[in-house]
Amino acid sequence: MTGETDLQELLASMTPRLLADVYVFTTLAPDTPVPAGLDPVMQFREREGVTLITTEDEAKAAGLAGTFRCRMITLDIHSSLEAVGFLAAITRRLAAAGMGVNPVSAFYHDHLFVPAERAEEAMAILRQLAMESGA
Repeated sequence: MTGETDLQELLASMTPRLLADVYVFTTLAPDTPVPAGLDPVMQFREREGVTLITTEDEAKAAGLAGTFRCRMITLDIHSSLEAVGFLAAITRRLAAAGMGVNPVSAFYHDHLFVPAERAEEAMAILRQLAMESGA
């Protein structure tokens, strides 16, 4: 299963799904273990430390300071990791609305972390983009 690569098909067929939780980005110093009870949706190791994306509630419970209160939108289409232009088209549309977005690509789907207070607006923009692409 390699996923979809056709840009028009990706845009027209994506079904954005807004998750209920509020997420934050947080960081741990290099070689610091992830606190017990923390179940991040993403963990990425950089030279400066480990970035975690986790629910705001879990971060607070673990005593971690979080930044960028956001909501996660999953694009329910199996996009190929080699697809060209999919996230560029999406982030360009959100940028035109003055919205920052932190995209994360996983094996099956792409996920967008958008400002919590603008999540419904982002959903409307994504639905419009899908509708326009299917025409």
